[in-house]
Amino acid sequence: MRKIILLLFVTFSASLFAQENYYVKKGAVAKGYDVVSYFDNQAKKGNKKIATEYDGVKFYFSSQENLKKFKENPTKYVPQYGGFCAYAMGAKGEKVSIDPETFEIRDGKLYLFYNSWGTNTLDLWVKEGAEQLKEKADKNWKKITEK
Repeated sequence: MRKIILLLFVTFSASLFAQENYYVKKGAVAKGYDVVSYFDNQAKKGNKKIATEYDGVKFYFSSQENLKKFKENPTKYVPQYGGFCAYAMGAKGEKVSIDPETFEIRDGKLYLFYNSWGTNTLDLWVKEGAEQLKEKADKNWKKITEK
């Protein structure tokens, strides 16, 4: 009995830890948008019935084909910085929510951005120097995930 309780606790704790490092809203990463669709330059809402779990969090997809692509190579499609706003991670080292329809594919990686109340951080990302902000964001994310 103790082993079962310990196993459940470890599993639950690992899941909570994983969720801390992902922006999970509406039940899944990227507010339930299909992370594979971004690589076709589209932001498509995913379907709860076409889903998988990876790294302790859920991902939704708009088609079985996109689910299959994700399963074949999940690290290709997982958004950078756990799906938190790339600009905020670079500029301030903060986990900030995103607008799932505001994104960029850079060097084969998915970056998501905050876009609300007249502030489009994708525009700021480009204007202030995406490469420098990306370098800072990479360092900031490493500090956050190593805690």
